[in-house]
Amino acid sequence: MLDGFSAEILARFQFAFTVSFHIIFPAFSIGLASFLAVLNALWLWTADNTYRVLFDYWKKIFAVAFAMGVVSGIVMSYQFGTNWSTFSDRAGPVIGPLMAYEVLSAFFLEAGFLGIMLFGREKVGNGLHMFATAMVAGGTLMSATWILSVNSWMQTPAGFAINEVGQFVPVDWWAIVFNPSFPYRLVHMVLAAYLTTAFVVAGVGALHLLQDRDNKASRKMFSMAMWMAIIVTPLQIVAGDFHGINTLEHQPAKVMAMEGHYDSHPDGAPLILFGIPNPAEKRIDYAVQIPKLSSLILKHDLNAPLAGLDTIPDEDEPPVAIVFWSFRVMVGIGFAMLGLGLFGAVQRYRGRLYDSATLHRAAIAMGPMGFVAVLAGWITTEVGRQPFTVYGLMRTSESLGPVAAPAVAASLIAFIVVYFFVFGAGTYYIMRLMGMRPGTEPKLSEGPIRTAGITPAQQTPSE
Repeated sequence: MLDGFSAEILARFQFAFTVSFHIIFPAFSIGLASFLAVLNALWLWTADNTYRVLFDYWKKIFAVAFAMGVVSGIVMSYQFGTNWSTFSDRAGPVIGPLMAYEVLSAFFLEAGFLGIMLFGREKVGNGLHMFATAMVAGGTLMSATWILSVNSWMQTPAGFAINEVGQFVPVDWWAIVFNPSFPYRLVHMVLAAYLTTAFVVAGVGALHLLQDRDNKASRKMFSMAMWMAIIVTPLQIVAGDFHGINTLEHQPAKVMAMEGHYDSHPDGAPLILFGIPNPAEKRIDYAVQIPKLSSLILKHDLNAPLAGLDTIPDEDEPPVAIVFWSFRVMVGIGFAMLGLGLFGAVQRYRGRLYDSATLHRAAIAMGPMGFVAVLAGWITTEVGRQPFTVYGLMRTSESLGPVAAPAVAASLIAFIVVYFFVFGAGTYYIMRLMGMRPGTEPKLSEGPIRTAGITPAQQTPSE
């Protein structure tokens, strides 16, 4: 079935498949961990039991999502040592320590306090339990920081030298970690994680409000999510604008592909809203565009010149069609989120936040859209970097290890089968939990169950 594909194409598809599954779980757990910390703090501060009910409700969903994120992440590290071993050999002196720091600091922090957060309230007290919850939330953010530093260095490499055997070796760790695109990418991703979680929470709250508009927990979670939508979505749009300007400076070919600019525009470039990329003819067919708006957005000047892909060698062009459409999916969902946030603000002002069935149905429809936007943004970022793994310095074709196409195809098929069964079951269980009204879902055990093979000690009858 996969005989016609090269080892490189199969390895790229395998990594894309596994990381696509992986990224949706950390994006959810980053936002959900912070949401849990806020709920726990509000319960301690206000003594409103609704926050405690919501904390207990969402912590079970977080536990499942966190576990699936960990399992799906392990698989990708193996691919660095198999399919992409040449890349690991050459870039390992730089990215290896950064990924190790993520495990030693962030993951250990999360794993160390996760059990206390899930099971330990009655055993350690509310104060230490709140501290553990905050540490889990901080650990998820720290994990995102290290991973995004690695990815950003691959996009905008800095602080390195190349030794006599062609390896990238560190010269300035500050420059490596805080490379030119890292701050923009970190803010953009963290806000995306918060929005993803907010719209899931809004969708779940809306579902239960349609069933019972007087449920206090459903009303509270829906209200909090809609506040996040109206506050964070505009911040994300602004952060995306700054990120785009930074990308134009350091990765101009990616922006050209995003904008669909095959030709240079010396007197102001149009914003192409829609069209069909035609790589053979180097143009966008049936383009719907607004004159000079792209120059205004990217350079804040209607008449600013913008270079096109005609200035980039053909062998260095990213796949325009994929980047062009994934970028529009991401931006389109972003503005849809803003629209829902504004609709919710209007309904809140009118006193109909909990009574508007139209708003609730729209929130349910938008519930999974954060995941779609995250995936579209990842595709824009990673495919837009092609044909390089380390931008401008190391091509993807040079990064492949000595693997045969049949071996990669076999493992790819195995991944597809196993992932759909394992993560399909996990996702189904999460959906089941979300479908239960807060306060009615199954309780987590407050302690470890009896280990298999160990029987309770026999009681000696007293004499």
